[in-house]
Amino acid sequence: MDKNFVLITGPKNVTGVKRRRANANHVEPLEEKIKIKRGAPDEEVAEALEASGKLEEMKQMVKPALA
Repeated sequence: MDKNFVLITGPKNVTGVKRRRANANHVEPLEEKIKIKRGAPDEEVAEALEASGKLEEMKQMVKPALA
């Protein structure tokens, strides 16, 4: 979105996280990149995760790494 904020999504039916903006310092990027069109609905995001084999991984609970 800009240099300080990014757009995150679960999608909600997968992880329970609604699409919203988050401070870039509060998220940790993944090693892999999944191509998703701008403005894609949650269903397309879930399909892209499933096609990349990451759907089950995204359903797991993540513990934040405290610095």
